[in-house]
Amino acid sequence: MGSERYYPEEAPVRNVRVDPFWIDITPVTNAEFASFVAATGHVTFAETAPDPKDYPGMQPELAYAGSLVFMPPPAKVDLRVVQWWEFGIGANWREPLGPGSSTEGLEHHPVVHIAWSDAEAYAAWAGKSLPTEAEWEFAARGGLEGKEFAWGDELAPEGKMLANYWQGEFPHANTLLDGWERTSPVGSFPPNGYGLYDMIGNVWELTADWYSQPRGNVKSCCIPSNPRGGTREESINQADSHFPRKVLKGGSHLCADNYCRRYRPAARHPHSIDTTTSHVGFRCVKRIAAET
Repeated sequence: MGSERYYPEEAPVRNVRVDPFWIDITPVTNAEFASFVAATGHVTFAETAPDPKDYPGMQPELAYAGSLVFMPPPAKVDLRVVQWWEFGIGANWREPLGPGSSTEGLEHHPVVHIAWSDAEAYAAWAGKSLPTEAEWEFAARGGLEGKEFAWGDELAPEGKMLANYWQGEFPHANTLLDGWERTSPVGSFPPNGYGLYDMIGNVWELTADWYSQPRGNVKSCCIPSNPRGGTREESINQADSHFPRKVLKGGSHLCADNYCRRYRPAARHPHSIDTTTSHVGFRCVKRIAAET
């Protein structure tokens, strides 16, 4: 796991072991999530107005249901100041760009505007689980060892687009060489060595692990089995809010060469459990019980 060539939170490179598991071939789609909602009546986090008691200083009359939507600025901006997210009042998985939008024609795109609690609820309904970070990264590598990307060491070998990410200067100039401005239908790009689609790009994917800095092997002779992230408390202590964070993996259609080069198996990013966006989804795993 890990990398020492890009971002400090990916280090150190370390060996781990995971027990056998199955993993969804693609991220969960809008159509699949709609079946879950129809069967259970589940109301997502983004469809629920926040409780002002959880957000000191929030005025009750401003407690709107909604979610963060990517809105590209018209010109180049200072990347140190995030200026491309807007809180979309009423934005949710059904209306991904806000009221008046819909998932018609997007049935096979990954579901977005999903909180960790929504992904957990779906996984339980499906008889599955969210993957650990180690499971996810093992699956994303597709059997390749020590490679930067899920397909080798070149991002676009011979100019071929192998995932949905941002081409051009983020966040205002997307050349769309991959053919997609936002999400793409799952399976639009070649699978990795394990036959898995969209492990890189398209949408970030939630994992089960609380976010913390990775630890190296305690002893060179000891390879951790089925490692997990830090504790909920560690995640809160490392955050700038009172909400803990989960590990995201895989990057999204907003990762670019000049910003967030996290379209790699080793890449990781913290994501607060009280936040939903237009570029975060998930997939599930089913662990194989050890034979007795």
